[in-house]
Amino acid sequence: MTALSVNVNKIAVLRNSRGGAEPDVVRAAAECLDAGAHGITVHPRPDARHIRADDVYALAELTRTRGVEFNLEGNPFAPARDGYPGLLALCARVRPAQVTLVPDDDGQLTSDHGFDFHRDAEALRPLIADLKDCGCRVSLFADADGENGAADLERAAAAGADRIELYTGPYAEAAVCGNASAMLERFARTARRARAAGLGVNAGHDLSQANLAMFLRSVPGVLEVSIGHALIAEALYEGLTGTVRGYLGILGSLPAAKG
Repeated sequence: MTALSVNVNKIAVLRNSRGGAEPDVVRAAAECLDAGAHGITVHPRPDARHIRADDVYALAELTRTRGVEFNLEGNPFAPARDGYPGLLALCARVRPAQVTLVPDDDGQLTSDHGFDFHRDAEALRPLIADLKDCGCRVSLFADADGENGAADLERAAAAGADRIELYTGPYAEAAVCGNASAMLERFARTARRARAAGLGVNAGHDLSQANLAMFLRSVPGVLEVSIGHALIAEALYEGLTGTVRGYLGILGSLPAAKG
């Protein structure tokens, strides 16, 4: 069964819009785990617009106590600043099970593209080594069918990555328009190439209950999906417990991922 990691960034966005401690990010994450989620994802940004360093520390303790995966996302090249010690410093302190490296800039509303491995692989190599020294599995955010195809994925593997996370935003857009077949072929091709290069495959961004099953039926060997925005939006209507269980029902109805 493909694992479900719930991204709780949007809980922190709501909290920060008012100040104070409500809604409680750790309580929300615990409810997701109680409902059966396999892990928790957060993406702390240098501007602390949602998840803050103190949230990372608290969620690391929660996931460690529960014995589930903590997936910490971020840009390893973003410098430290007040309130943000830097991604590698956070990882050295909390030692998450997985770190997903993402090439986002400070001004981006959300992550919207993968790494250019032809350009970035060598710069990533020592950072990946440092993260693996902390005991972290390392995943790299990747576009489907990148410009250099299989060669890019081989560069990612040679740099020391364990997995890629497919940026699924373009698929979600195509699914809304009802013409996802060509996009799914691109994602399936990239997943096969990644596995041939020795990389595991994760996926995330704009996946929802409406489009998840079609994606996983078409794209082979997806080990984990990270879902936040859609899941939290759906939970406004269905509640967190019901929404998480809805996703798990979809995942449980599909053949197990191999990898």
